Amino acid sequence: MAQHPATLTQLFVNAVEEHDQPNALQTKVGDAYQPISHRTLADRVRHVAFGLKALGIPAGNRVAILSENRPEWAIADYACLMSGMTDVPIYPTLPAEQVAYILRDSGAVAIFISSKEQAAKVALVRDQLPALQHVIVFDADAATGAAIRIAALEAKGAATMTPDAAAEYRAYALAIEPDQVATLIYTSGTTGEPKGAMLTHGNIASNVSAALQLLPMDTTDTSLSFLPLSHIFERMVDYLMFAGGVSIAYVETMDTIAQNMKEVRPTIVVSVPRIYEKIHSRITDTAMQAGGAKRAIFLWAQAVGERWTDVMLVGKKPGMLLGFEHAIADKLVFSKVRAAVGGRLRYFVSGGAPLSPEINRFFYAAGLKICEGYGLTETSPVIAVNSPKRFTIGTVGEPMPGVEVKIAPDGEILTRGPHVMKGYFNKPEATAEAIDADGWFHTGDIGTLEDGLLRITDRKKDIIVTANGKNIAPQPIENSVRANKYVVQAVMIGDRRKFPLVLVVPNFDQLTRWANYKNIAFKDHHDLLANPLVQAKMEREVIGELGKFASFEKPKKVVLLEQDFTIENGELTPTLKVKRRTVDRKFRALIDAAYTAEESRGGA
Repeated sequence: MAQHPATLTQLFVNAVEEHDQPNALQTKVGDAYQPISHRTLADRVRHVAFGLKALGIPAGNRVAILSENRPEWAIADYACLMSGMTDVPIYPTLPAEQVAYILRDSGAVAIFISSKEQAAKVALVRDQLPALQHVIVFDADAATGAAIRIAALEAKGAATMTPDAAAEYRAYALAIEPDQVATLIYTSGTTGEPKGAMLTHGNIASNVSAALQLLPMDTTDTSLSFLPLSHIFERMVDYLMFAGGVSIAYVETMDTIAQNMKEVRPTIVVSVPRIYEKIHSRITDTAMQAGGAKRAIFLWAQAVGERWTDVMLVGKKPGMLLGFEHAIADKLVFSKVRAAVGGRLRYFVSGGAPLSPEINRFFYAAGLKICEGYGLTETSPVIAVNSPKRFTIGTVGEPMPGVEVKIAPDGEILTRGPHVMKGYFNKPEATAEAIDADGWFHTGDIGTLEDGLLRITDRKKDIIVTANGKNIAPQPIENSVRANKYVVQAVMIGDRRKFPLVLVVPNFDQLTRWANYKNIAFKDHHDLLANPLVQAKMEREVIGELGKFASFEKPKKVVLLEQDFTIENGELTPTLKVKRRTVDRKFRALIDAAYTAEESRGGA
């Protein structure tokens, strides 16, 4: 874009007028992806905006969106922004009680809802929501009672639109001030009660403008959208892609990511580490199951890739032999890795949680850079990010243009700039606690800033202090444990205890295969994990891989869990981050029993 927009409304108008492509958005209809042009999108946004006005909702009000990722999400969002309203996104995975809390706290007067399932949640708590006046549904079969279908709202808006009114609508939208609150985003709540972060047009637009300077993209690119748009990370990314003229394709569901990736063949993918871990695990599992020569070739290619990566990451050129070996490994293995993600990918971006360096190195060897970044809801969200041109594994890159970062004496990362939120909605004390008098936002994360590159050590609140007074940062250890093919999830425990232990969700596909090979009989997961040989195997796999950590940091015990963490069971946030307090509380009996058993044996 010729000039970086100061508001999201300027971004929208500029992108529509500058790009005018036939495939601004793509959505799966039947067996194929169907495009939606910039012009069609702009028309639908205008009609919904006029429809909201016809309902009597004035500018400045708050309007909620409760939906999975789909074109209507973007249409509702842009319609609210262009009308001077503040939208309130709600994760579609939240239960009715939490939906009610956000609607009550925000005072939303209207809500866009995707489906019957989501409509049922609102219906269940409707009597608790005196401010809520209008319900607008995307799916026709979700319309019950006084609910309005979005198609009917668009028709209502189109009927009231005149050329003069359309011109006035455009002028009003372009005159919106950067300081106006664009969205109220409730923190996912890994701890405590969710707080509504007030992000202004200027906050998010500044983040988009900074990202456009670092991440290459143009109208030939396609991105795949699957992280929840309710989260500011995916939301900002979609604004970024829209501003850059990139076609945005929505996945059908989280279960169809692999299939949709092959159909859409994206050039840019933005995700959280858990998705990259799953892709890596699926590729590794397939190779290991193949056995024989295919398994041997995969392991050889991995080893070659490690050596090649070591050389490349220090800016050197591989020798003739290593270059030849890598070319063979690429032909036999790594080209298939690229094909598995569509075959056209230019780069990945990762955020939302720390990415294991081992996972990043694997993809790098396959010719796929994962540009790791860092940020929070309150910072709109990106503070720092690697770019394809300046790329350092193990860091989250340089601070974004216009973003200040400094490290406090206790190691906490502080940031200041146009990306920092206006504050928490109706929570002045919490705002004052988060943003100091000099405008520095206190992230709650511990890190270092060396050679202009930011490294994240851990969450300040997650630091484990053992009974012996030793400080342990759990995330690097958990990342190393999760890189093992026998592990899906890992959570360190040990605050105020004599020693740390680690809760592990095994990769049951891998573990079952090993148990069958060893002729270990079992009926189910419970039976499998009760076997002493299996327990010893997992102890070796987990603890044996932690040689680079100090003795006091290493878990002395591995506690095996029978089921993976899920959003539905409350152990994960909607962006797949582990809720440590919930996990600690939920498995407290197992944890206490493990400590008692270890201490009775004379452990640490």
